Amino acid sequence: MASTLLTNIGSLVTNDPSLERGPLGIVERAAVLVEDGAVAWVGQASAAPAADKSIDCEGRAVIPGFVESHSHLVFAGDRSEEFSARMQGKAYEAGGIRSTIEQTRAASSGELAANARKLLGEYLRSGSTTVEIKSGYGQNTESELRSVQVAAGCTDEVTLLAAHVAPPEYAGRQDDYVQMVLDEMIPVCAPYASWIDVFCEKGAFSEEQSRAVLLAGQAVGLKARVHGNQLTYGAGVQLAVELGAASVDHAVYLSDADVDALANSTTVATVLPGADFSTRNSYPPARRLLDAGATLALGADCNPGTSFTTSIPFCIALAVRDLAMSPDEALWSATAGGARALQREDVGSLRVGARADLVELAAPNHLHLAYRPGVSLVHRVWKAGEQVAGPGAQPTVSDIRQKECY
Repeated sequence: MASTLLTNIGSLVTNDPSLERGPLGIVERAAVLVEDGAVAWVGQASAAPAADKSIDCEGRAVIPGFVESHSHLVFAGDRSEEFSARMQGKAYEAGGIRSTIEQTRAASSGELAANARKLLGEYLRSGSTTVEIKSGYGQNTESELRSVQVAAGCTDEVTLLAAHVAPPEYAGRQDDYVQMVLDEMIPVCAPYASWIDVFCEKGAFSEEQSRAVLLAGQAVGLKARVHGNQLTYGAGVQLAVELGAASVDHAVYLSDADVDALANSTTVATVLPGADFSTRNSYPPARRLLDAGATLALGADCNPGTSFTTSIPFCIALAVRDLAMSPDEALWSATAGGARALQREDVGSLRVGARADLVELAAPNHLHLAYRPGVSLVHRVWKAGEQVAGPGAQPTVSDIRQKECY
């Protein structure tokens, strides 16, 4: 493969601590050499090596591709009326998920795949080059199997969220539903997934039920992640840390013990401010977590009910404005933090050897992501060294998948 030099970069974010230029490893007046889909050299443009092709970034900023570690893209239907009602005072409850279950079960695999790919295209155009996808809107064995199969056709980061909520036919019989998840869903769906997840929350699943699901998933080789502490104080964080989960996601209602547990573990706290914005929920205590030493990831949580956005830049603006995160902290969490939450070392940074996932911004530096909320600042996107979005690139999402863009 020919080498490509991106040069005349105004401000380059590498997330490489070895450069000793702060947590973002910023290099000014920079260049990046890409060979065989990976970063081969990083430094000042004046010292750049020769390459087969050179691209002038004209002083624009370049950052790593965003790493979305929490999305729900396999679904059918629309919940805009629910959103409208919530904005007029109706409280959000986890039961809203059930309205999507019926429509998802009725949709064909082709319809589910088309919708997921459309949303992946949105993610890509707004700078997300790695996207995790969960199941969780099928809630019976046949539909959950279809969901993970569809997700596996779109990404390598597939999460089985069979225990999202108990479906209507199991109303009042949550233990029976959990047993079905253990006996049927996990064995059938596990070959298509890498992760097991559970909604450990009031209105969803108890600590005991959640532990059973996670342990069953781990027993067949799936790695754990947890939806927890979104709607109220609960056991989600402590359970995630106890079982060595890669992340606990939402993490809004945290006790001091929860904060301490996260700060003293490898479990990443994934904050999803788009969901809190869309439900008028409290925002996660990101400042408390960061000050305590916890690792944060920042995601968009695209789903039809509570955060129907694919824009990580929008969530960065929310994190800076409403979670008291600095622009540097928000960007790190949306790139390197997301990679930590997926236990990936090849994405989320632009250090030598990393996959060449780069986003060129129509701005002189990354601060504009929060400084100019709501403005589309993504100029071009490269995935594994190939331009996949922006001027001169118009890939289909099927092309994207064939190039292992997700």
